[in-house]
Amino acid sequence: MGDPTKYQFDLPAAGRPENVTIPEFWYPGIKEVYPHITRSRNWDPITNMKAVVIHATEGSDSAGAVSVMVEGKASFHWLVPDENEPEHGQLVWACSPESRLAFHVRDIARHPDVNGGANNVNRWSLGIEIVNAQTPTDAFSDWQVEITARIVRYCWAKYPNLKHIVSHAKLDPPPHRSDPGKQFPWEHFKELVLNGTDDGVPDVVRKRHSVKSMPKGISTKGACTP
Repeated sequence: MGDPTKYQFDLPAAGRPENVTIPEFWYPGIKEVYPHITRSRNWDPITNMKAVVIHATEGSDSAGAVSVMVEGKASFHWLVPDENEPEHGQLVWACSPESRLAFHVRDIARHPDVNGGANNVNRWSLGIEIVNAQTPTDAFSDWQVEITARIVRYCWAKYPNLKHIVSHAKLDPPPHRSDPGKQFPWEHFKELVLNGTDDGVPDVVRKRHSVKSMPKGISTKGACTP
C-alpha cells in the first residue's frame, strides 16, 4: 500500500527510448466531444511538454469515464480499460489529441517538485486515466500497469523535455484528489517505465540511407531545400 501523494519520479537524461508504439484507438464518438472540452495549446506542443499525470477514474468502466467529457466536466488524453471490459488487454482509448490541452488537473494545483512549482499543469502535461474504483477490492491488473508504463515510454520517446511522471494526488492532494490510489503499484510501474523495451526498427527503416551514407557525387536536383 503506497501513499499516492508521494508518487513521482523524474525521467533520467540517459536511456530515452527511440521507438515505442501504443495500441491506441479513438473512443467511439469522442471526436465529436473533445473539441468542446479541450483547447489549442498556445505554445510548442512538443518542446513544452514537461509531465505525464497518472489518474484513476473512481469508476468501473470506460463509458463512465467518458461521460465526464460528454458532460463537459473534464478531459484527458488516454483511457486504460478495466479487466471487465472487452478492450482490456487489447487497446487503450485515445480521448483527446496530444496536441490539445486537456482539463485533467485543476489550474491551481501544483507541487514544488514538479516543473518548479508552476501552476496550470494542463498547459505542459498529458493525462492518462486508468479505469479503477480506487477501493481495496479493485486491484489494478498487470496489463493496466504495463500498458500505462508503455504509454509513458511512448511519451518519453516523443517529447524531448518530458521529465516528471506524477500522480494526480501529489499535485492536488486529499481531500480533493487521491488518485491513482493506494492500490496502484507505483514502484513496479516506475521499473516498467525506466527499463521497458522499445519496438524493433522495421527493415524498411534500417535499409534507408542516411544523408551521411549518401554516395559522393549523387545529384540532389529536384530535392526539397529550405
